[in-house]
Amino acid sequence: MEIWIGRNGERHGPYKEADVRQWLRSGQVAGDDLGWYDGLADWQPLASLFPDELNQATAATPPPFSAAPLPEQATTVALEDYAGFWKRFAAYIVDSLVLYIPNKLIMTAMGAEAAQEQLSNAIQGATGNPDAILHAYSQFYGAIGPASLITFVVAWLYFALCESSSWQATLGKMALSIRVTDLHGARISLPRALGRYPAKMLSAIILFFGFMMAGWTQRKQALHDMIAGTLVLNGRAAGQRNDRHQDQSPSGSRFDA
Repeated sequence: MEIWIGRNGERHGPYKEADVRQWLRSGQVAGDDLGWYDGLADWQPLASLFPDELNQATAATPPPFSAAPLPEQATTVALEDYAGFWKRFAAYIVDSLVLYIPNKLIMTAMGAEAAQEQLSNAIQGATGNPDAILHAYSQFYGAIGPASLITFVVAWLYFALCESSSWQATLGKMALSIRVTDLHGARISLPRALGRYPAKMLSAIILFFGFMMAGWTQRKQALHDMIAGTLVLNGRAAGQRNDRHQDQSPSGSRFDA
């Protein structure tokens, strides 16, 4: 198993588990240095990952980075400041208002209002005729289908581009001072953001249960957050993240806390 070590806002490695254990026994890395390996949800103190190694003294090869104490409570405080359900819900309302005008213009320009009027007239004229009513609805959905697809794409791009940008948030999330991150608190990539939005469809089709999960799951994650591997944290992104490292596991030169 390969271990990454986080210190002073930087991540180092990967190193062999045996080497990390030796450095712990010799005191060349500290128990409060953070560690991560593939499959671990969050960075954790090395003392928690290897508690049996701390008090053993042996010679060891020095780690290939300078030993310096981590800032007190680095990383853990920020990554535990999860945004709650109601704050996220309020942000979504704001985003819905932001998208209402362009979506309304698109639907009107592509004949959605005319199709709605035709549907109403057809239903009134087809009283007691289920086949005629079904046919009217079929024509209506066929007419508004292209416009609905375009408005879906507009919303998809709005959420994905905003949440993968240096803002890490839509306008609604910015208004509520919350942001989207990966599981390590870093900015997410555009592909991950593009996958996160369609995952909301699954949260919605199960009677919105997937959205409500943000109210009681341990890390305030909705179902689509779990699918996409994201968190929604309190606080804005400006000055808090290194934008050069997007959507990475701890494989870069920085430890993005």
